[in-house]
Amino acid sequence: MYKIDPAQNRIAPLEARRFGELGFTERKHLQEWLENCPQALAQGEGEELLIIQKEFDGFDDTRERLDLLAIDKEGNLVIIENKLDDTGRDVVWQALKYAGYCANLSKAQVVDIYQRYLNQKVQETGQPTTSAEDSLIEFLEVDGLEAAQINRIKTQRLIFVAARYRKEVTNTVLWLSQFGIACQCFKVTPYQAGEELFLNVEQIIPTPESSEFMIGMVAKEVEEKSADTEQKHRHTLRLAFWEQALEAFSQSNCALYNNISPAKDHWLSAGSGISAMPYQLIFGKNEIRVGLSLQNSQAEANQFVFDRLNASREEIEEAFGDSLDWLPLPNKKACRIQYAKPVDGYDKANWPGMIQWMVQHMTRLESALREPLKAINQQLKLATRPSVEVSDA
Repeated sequence: MYKIDPAQNRIAPLEARRFGELGFTERKHLQEWLENCPQALAQGEGEELLIIQKEFDGFDDTRERLDLLAIDKEGNLVIIENKLDDTGRDVVWQALKYAGYCANLSKAQVVDIYQRYLNQKVQETGQPTTSAEDSLIEFLEVDGLEAAQINRIKTQRLIFVAARYRKEVTNTVLWLSQFGIACQCFKVTPYQAGEELFLNVEQIIPTPESSEFMIGMVAKEVEEKSADTEQKHRHTLRLAFWEQALEAFSQSNCALYNNISPAKDHWLSAGSGISAMPYQLIFGKNEIRVGLSLQNSQAEANQFVFDRLNASREEIEEAFGDSLDWLPLPNKKACRIQYAKPVDGYDKANWPGMIQWMVQHMTRLESALREPLKAINQQLKLATRPSVEVSDA
C-alpha cells in the first residue's frame, strides 16, 4: 500500500505493522471496529451485513463465545471469527461448531438474540433505538417479519478475519467451499505513516471474481428449487392485487401507473421526475401506503430533496388534505414521505376499498408534490454537485 503525494507527484510505501506491535487486541479493537463498520466485510456489490450480537454465548452446555453474529440481506446467519496476527490451527473447527449451534436457531430466537443486543446498546449509549423486529423488516426489505426467511437450513455462512492465515486453515476453507459451505477469509493489515494508522481489509478467499461465480451458482440452484408454499402464495396474491389496482388506476385521473406492470413485490413504483426517487404504492398484510421514496444511491441527494420538500411541508399537506408522515431515516440512505392506512390486506373482500383508497390518495399526493418537485428538479440541475442524478422523466 502506498501513500500519494500530489504536490510532489510521487508515491511512498506505507509501513506494514503487526497488531501486537501497535498495542491492538482482538476484542477491544478488531472486534469493535468490525462491529461498528460491518461494511468492511461486505465487499461484494449489493452485499450488506447487519450485526445482531457480539460475544454470543447462548449455546447449551458450553461456555464458548462467538465473536460476532450477523445476518445478510438473504436472511442467512453469518458467523464471524476474528484473530489478530495469526489464525491459529483450530479457527475453522471453532467456527464450524458455532455454525452448527446457530443452525438450530428459530426465527423467534434470532429476533430475541438481536433484541438483547439492541437493549445492551441502549444501556451502553443511552440512545433509543428501533425494535429488533422493525430493524430486521427494514434491513431485509420485507412487508412483515412473517414474510422473512431467516436462518434457513444449510444457509449459515462463515467469515474469518486475520492478519495471517496458516496453510492448513486456507486449505480447509477451500475444501469446505466445494461442498456449498459459504466461507470467506479476509486479510487485515495495519499500516502506519508517521502518526497516522490505516487498516487494509482484503478478501483473499474466495477472490472477488470466483466469489461472484459461486454466488451466481448458488442463486441458480435456489431459483431452480421449488419456492416455499407461503412465498408462492404471497407472490400470487400480490400479482392479483396489483392487476386489479392497475386496472383501477388506468380508469382514474392519475396517470403515474399507466405504463407499469404488476409485480410480485409488496411495492409498486412510478417515476416522479427525479431519478431514483419514485412514487410508491405499498401493499402489506396489515397496512397499505402511498408515498414518495427518496432512494438515490447518494444519501446527500435524498437529503437535498427531503429538506426542500420539508420546507414546504405546510403547503404540501394543505394541498394533500391531511398530515403526512415525514421520515428522514437518519443513518440510512433513503428518506420517505408517506400516508398509511391499517387494513387486513390479505382478505380479498377488502381489496376494492383498499384500491379505491390508493387511487384517491396517490392522486392527491402526486398533485400536492407536482409543482414542488418541478422546482426542486430545476435546483438539482443548477447544482454543481456531481453526486446528484437528475432526470427529465
